[in-house]
Parts: sequence; structure tokens; C-alpha cells
Amino acid sequence: MAPSHVQEPSADRRLSTLVRHLLPSSPRRTAAAAAEDSSATLESSPTMASQGCSVFAGLAQAPEDPILGVTVAFNKDPSPNKVNLGVGAYRTEEGKPLVLNVVRRAEQMLVNDPTRYKEYLPITGLADFNKLSAKLIFGADSPAIQENRVATVQCLSGTGSLRVGGEFLARHYHEHTIYIPQPTWGNHVKVFTLSGLTVKTYRYYDPATRGLDLKGFLEDLSSAPTGAIVLLHACAHNPTGVDPTIEEWEQIRQLMRSKSMLPFFDSAYQGFASGSLDKDAQSVRMFVADGGELLMAQSYAKNMGLYGERVGALSIVCGSADVAGRVESQLKLVTRPMISSPPLHGASIVATILKDSEMYHEWTVELKAMADRIISMRQQLFDALKARGTPGDWSHIIKQIGMFTFTGLNSEQVAFMRQEYHIYMTSDGRISMAGLNAKNVNQLADAIHAAVTQLK
Repeated sequence: MAPSHVQEPSADRRLSTLVRHLLPSSPRRTAAAAAEDSSATLESSPTMASQGCSVFAGLAQAPEDPILGVTVAFNKDPSPNKVNLGVGAYRTEEGKPLVLNVVRRAEQMLVNDPTRYKEYLPITGLADFNKLSAKLIFGADSPAIQENRVATVQCLSGTGSLRVGGEFLARHYHEHTIYIPQPTWGNHVKVFTLSGLTVKTYRYYDPATRGLDLKGFLEDLSSAPTGAIVLLHACAHNPTGVDPTIEEWEQIRQLMRSKSMLPFFDSAYQGFASGSLDKDAQSVRMFVADGGELLMAQSYAKNMGLYGERVGALSIVCGSADVAGRVESQLKLVTRPMISSPPLHGASIVATILKDSEMYHEWTVELKAMADRIISMRQQLFDALKARGTPGDWSHIIKQIGMFTFTGLNSEQVAFMRQEYHIYMTSDGRISMAGLNAKNVNQLADAIHAAVTQLK
């Protein structure tokens, strides 16, 4: 203990010492002089927030994200009748967010387990989660899994999986161009560009039919370079809701394999589109069955409702087990400086559900209920427009699949519906079917009818 007669240095002396360390001084400047000038010197510093100045003062205000910005505008609207059809998150019939019962059970089990710790996961993530995720998308009997040809790493949902995969390809694949569908999820271009890849597009959606432009799709891939990377939506294409048929997928597969193209699947809606986990994975499994290589980005945001937990996986199907081992080693080098290691909680929820047969069954029942409600809302919206005699063919609403519908409405009509009916959606006319319910579907039908008849 210090003697009682020793006094603590005064605030002025402490400030003087700090100034001597932080500010340039000459040998002739005394501590007293430095202390005398310290107040004025610090006040004139251009980084002092108290003076209203900043080294970042020249930054421009960034625009809102075109999708998330819809919710920002929605939240500012005081109308009690406002409807948000912009965000890609499931809502109940009452318009509320949903936590699956099986997810709550899994979480409670994890909380009550006294043997669990909060230690870091390995760089590749939770081993059980990785194995079960690959099995879920590729199938339990997949030859790629049986032959140990799959390298899987846990990532931050689908976005993180795409980013890790993109950066891996930029480092280790001979082609640095990725072809993505036009249109596609708005984040794809940014993710792959920042990964170090060059992004080009291929035709996908036909506005005239509001369906698949298979001819344009195949023509654009035919003219793409051999070995190009091609992004494919596994099911429930975002934003259009338009998927190829199995026969069309086969044509796509044959063309891509004939040109040694590398498929990169984005699977955000397995089980959420049709209600069947196996049906929604058919396109992916066709490409795995031919023995070729591919990348697969998975997300559990939609099908388990784990939006904020950021749970996903990147799997790379390789030509051999030896190659898969080396691929995994390089994926670690991508992940380590990016996130160090992935989070534990969400992956543990998924693994708990997938490895327990009873909980797995409960999940499939809840998953199908979500999918069925969305399919029902498609039919209700179609029927409501038909009852009003709304001009045009609206059958695409019930032909499209998954969370989103590409209505065909233009930006002027979208703005009109926001202003007059307080209905919020992205400017390209995409609506989230999950935001519809029996209470607001007629409001939407009225708005569409008015927009189509008054703004042609």
C-alpha cells in the first residue's frame, strides 16, 4: 500500500503528461508550457467531435438498401392500415413473426444442458451441423456424401456462404466470371463483386409470359465461356417465384456439363417452397448425381425461421475425397480472417433438430404448414383479382412458387399503391406472399385493381 502522505497527481498534471505523449514538441518546450497550451491545442484538433468536425465529414449519405429500405419507409407511415410486403420473412395469419415450436423446444434443451459451454467452434464450424446440412440438401443416400467428396463449412447464413464461396473461387478457380440470372436477389451482385469475381447476367425471366425464358437462358449460357461459374437458385427463385420444371432443369444441366461450367447453387428456401424438403432439392441432386462438381450455399433463415441467428453452410462437392480435404483446408484460410470462427447457438439449434427423428418430423410438419399458408394466399389473391375483373392475366400468381411473387406491376403503380393504399413493396413489383393474410388480401386486391385500371 502506498504511504498516506503521497498525493495523487492533479488533473492538470495528468493532462499535461497526456499532451506531451500525444502532441509533437521540441526539446525547448517545457512541461509547463505544454500544459499551458494543451487546452487550446486539443480544442483545435480536427478530430474533436465536440467541435462538429470529423475526418468523415466528406462522406455522402448512402442510399437505403432497396429491399430493407421498404421497411424503413413502412415504419415511418402512421397509417393503421399499412401493409408491408417488402421484407422476406414469414408472418402468421395474424401478421406476427413466428418462432417454430420445435425451435423453442430445441433452444430449451440447449439451455437446460449443464454440460454445454460457450467455447469457440473450430474454423469450419459445428461438425454435426455440417454433416447434417450436407445430408439434408444432397440426400442421405448421396454418392458424394458416401464417398466423402463433400467439403462443408458453417457460414453466416446464405449471404456468408455465398461470400466465402465467391472468395474461394476468386483465389483458386481458373475462371473469375460468374453468371447470375436477370433478375436475381439484389445482394448477389454486391457479394460476388466484393469477393473478387466479375459478374455477368443470363436471361431468366420473360415479362411477357411472367414465366421462365428458357430459350434466352440456354442461349446465354451457350455463348458464355467454357468453365464459367453459373449461379442457380435451387428453388423458389427470388424475386420472380419462377422455377424451371424438372425437364427444363435437365436441359440446363446437360448444357452446363457439356461446357464444363461450374454450378453454384443458392438454396434459401428448401422445404419452404413446396412444403417438401426432397422436392425442393431435386435440381441440386440432379447435378450431384452426374458425378460433377458444384458449390452449394444453404440458409436456415426461412425454413427454420432462424433469420437473426444467421445460420448457413457452404458445401463444395469435389471429384474425390482427397480433393475435398484440400478444399476444406483452403476454405479455412478464407474464413479465418473473415469471421475467425462461426457462432455456436444457431447451428446447435439446427443440429439438435436434424439429428432427432421426432423433432425432425415435427419440423417438417411446421415447415409444410408455412408453405401451405403461402400457397393458400396465392390462391386467395388470384381469386380476389378475378372477382374484381382486374384487367390482365393473373394466373402467374398461382403458378409461381415460394415466398415471393413478381406481380408485373411497374414502379409508377407501386408508388401509387404506397401513396393511396399504404401498401409497401419493392419498386420492381415484387411482393412477399408471407406478408398477406385474410385481413389484408382484399386491400391488396383493391390496390392492384386501382393501379392497373388508373395507371396503364
